[in-house]
This record gives sequence, structure tokens and C-alpha cells, in this order.
Amino acid sequence: MNHWIIAPVLLPAVLAALSLFAGRNAAGRVLSLLGTFGLLAIAIHLLCTASGAEPQVYRLGDWPAPFGITLVLDRLSALMLLLTASLASLVLIQAIATGWDQRGQRFHALWLFQLMGLNGAFLTGDAFNLFVFFEVLLIASYGLMTHGGTGPRIRAGLQYIAINLVGSTLFLFALATIYAVTGTLNMADLAVKLPQLPQGDHALMRVAAILLMLVFAIKGALVPLHFWLPGTYAAAAGVVAALFAVMTKVGAYAALRFGTMVFPEGLSVTEGLIGPLLLPAGLITLGIGAIGILGARGLPQIAASATLMSMGTVFTAMSGFTPATTAATLYYVIHSTFAGAALFLIADLARARGAEVLASKAPLPGRLAALFMAAAIASAGLPPLSGFPAKLMVLQSQPSTLVWAVILLGTFLAILGLSRAGTALFWKPEGKAAKLPLREAFAPAALIAALIGLTILAGPITAWLAETAQSLHNPTPYIEAHDLPGGAQ
Repeated sequence: MNHWIIAPVLLPAVLAALSLFAGRNAAGRVLSLLGTFGLLAIAIHLLCTASGAEPQVYRLGDWPAPFGITLVLDRLSALMLLLTASLASLVLIQAIATGWDQRGQRFHALWLFQLMGLNGAFLTGDAFNLFVFFEVLLIASYGLMTHGGTGPRIRAGLQYIAINLVGSTLFLFALATIYAVTGTLNMADLAVKLPQLPQGDHALMRVAAILLMLVFAIKGALVPLHFWLPGTYAAAAGVVAALFAVMTKVGAYAALRFGTMVFPEGLSVTEGLIGPLLLPAGLITLGIGAIGILGARGLPQIAASATLMSMGTVFTAMSGFTPATTAATLYYVIHSTFAGAALFLIADLARARGAEVLASKAPLPGRLAALFMAAAIASAGLPPLSGFPAKLMVLQSQPSTLVWAVILLGTFLAILGLSRAGTALFWKPEGKAAKLPLREAFAPAALIAALIGLTILAGPITAWLAETAQSLHNPTPYIEAHDLPGGAQ
């Protein structure tokens, strides 16, 4: 077995435990930096490994599937590990540069536990352990959400906790139903057993599938379960909301994983169930996010609404469940994660300078204005940054008049809202703002640079993602890697 596969879970878990003793000391920062940049190096290694090999299974305790806990490395899980580690590295630099990590207790321990939960969710090959890692990352996110808490932040955190507890309960109901019907929660084993399911069990399994999609919709802030996101993300510290830009993608990742392997197109049990539900919900979410950008009163609200709009676009693209729509979804996931995080960091820098709302008279540095302009172009989907090819791929993969109309109208509203915000906050001839320190500009500038790189390298990146999409829609190697008993694969 490749023992590097467990490292993204084990490393942050061990360092998080150690950092509990460090508190706000420099040792806490050192442990957090070592853990985060160590994860980045490991993620690069695992991506290279996954690109040139079939899926690899790591059996904890060497117990065989489906009886034991398995972690699975394939192209999709490796991609999400690298995306998480890249974003976390830049956001942690920003947290230290601005001093946000010192404004509350146990920031670095919570940070590392959050990374552990995210990585575990992306690697697990078992539905129950997906639930376990969901709970780990959510518990950590509760602490990060209320870090350095004020009244509005704590209230938003309570709402966030309440809705996610509902999601956790639904998840347990879904898992109990699936296990009662099939006798397994291993995803590869489910992919083998569901096509053979007796007709009499189809109704129960359809109920379980709907419950699972509701859970993933809560995690991904999909209508009608989206209402927790705008207030929660806008109230959170900028560095926390920036990391949460990848946390919402866990719901999309889980929906994609289950929708291509456990409940694929053509499976009689869930035929015509998942995609047709995700498409209208995604389009409505996209529209609500675009209207939110237009009507927002401050940059944090704009960044939160842009995140909601991006999740609507992700689920809209995903709903086709074809290799083309899956490749477009993955490219858009990468783009929207970096663009959304950049907006949150920029919004936090503006908030720290007294520009909490668009009506603020506080002058802002020109360097911050330039960063906002680049992030706004990327978030709206305009050339020359990666938002343009990302949306173009989505439109090409979904040749529907309704999809085109909603995406283009949403883009237009987003452009109006972002232009209004830029004019209100940065077009102030009177007053002179202090310069933005380079240490505070580094992380958002690096995220913009990542978007530029994503645009320049769009050709090879989309080719790699197309191969990843093909592998997702052909799960046979994933199943065979588990070496299920009785030659079930």
C-alpha cells in the first residue's frame, strides 16, 4: 500500500493535537505552517502519482473492503487535495500577516483539524466515513466561524450550526436506509450491488438517494437550502471565509462522486432522479447569488453572494453528468475557489480600513483597488481571466437555451453589482489612503496570479480534467482497486 495516501489526514491530526498546547504562541504558528505547507508538498506528490496510475486503495488496519475503512486516491481526490492545500497555504499566510490568527483561542488547532476533515472527505471510499469527516470539518468550522467573535458573527455561527445539524441528521437517516437495503456503505461495493437490487427495494433506495442529495445541497448551499451561506460567510473573518470557499465544494464533490459512481446515469434505481433535480436548483441558486451581488451593501456581502452564484453554476454544470459537463464543472470549481477566496481577503482588507459598507467615505489604497478590479473581473467571468473560459466551458457543455439565458443574465447582473461596488469604494478623489503593506497584499495577489496561470494553462489543464472526467464516468478501475470479495468487481 502507498502510505502517503493517509498522510493528508494523519499529518494535520497530529499537528493539531500538538498545537493545542501551543495556543497563541509562535509555536502554534510554526506547527500550522509546517502542517499546511507539508500538505501542499504531499498533495503535489499524490497528484503526480494519481495522474500516472489507476486508483489506489489504502486499507486502514489492512482490513479488506468492504469490511474495513478505505481511503482511495484517484485523479479527482488528488485534485481536491491540491486545491485545498494551495488555498490553505495562501490564506494562512494572510491570517498571520494581518494578525487574525491571534484574535482568538486555538485558531491553529482548529485550522489543522479543518484541513484534516476536508482531506478525509476527499479521500474516503466509504459513505459512513464521509459522514465522520463531514462532522470533523464542521466542528472545526464552527470554531473558526466564531473566532474573535462579535455579536453578529456568533449569531451567524448559531444559524450555521443549526442548519448543519439538520444536515447531519438527514445524512444518518440516509446511511441507515442504504445499509438496511444493501448491507454495505463502501462506495465501490454500492456501485456493484445497486444494479442488482431487487425491484421491491427501489423505492427505499430512491428515498435514500434524495436524502443524500439534500445533505450535499446543504453543504453546497443549493436552493432551497442556501439561506445560511450569505449571512454566515459575510460575518466570518475574511481569512476564515476564504478557506470556506473550498469547504462549500465538499458538497459538490460528494454529489459528483455519488452521481458518477453510486447513482450513475442509466441506473434503473435512480433513473432520471438526480440530474433533473440539480439543474433547476442550480439555476435558481445562480440567479439568487447574482441578485445578491447587485443588492449587497458591502464587500463581504458581495463576496458571499458571489460564492452562492458560483455554487449555482457548479451544480448547473454538474447536472448533465456527462464527461463534458464534469470536465467543465471541475475547471469551474478550481476557478471559483481561488476567485471567491480572493474576494473575501480583499473585502477583509477593506473592512479593516473602515469600508464596511459601500456608502463608506474612507479612502482605500490604489493597490487594493487594483486587486479588487482583477478579482471582480474573474468572479464575473470576463476575459482575460479564468472566469471567461470557465463559463464558456459550462455553456458549451450545457447546450440549453434556459441555461445560457440564466448564466448570461446572471453574469450581467454580477458585472453591474461589482462595478457599482468598485465605483462606490474606490472612486474617491478626496482623501488619501495609506499604502497597502506588501505582506497583506501578497495572498490576494497570489490568488489572482493563480487565476492568470489557470487562464494561460487552460489547454493542458482542461485536457487533464477531461481525462479525469472520463475516469469518473468509467468507475470500473476504482471498483477493481478494492478487490471486493467474490470477484464482485
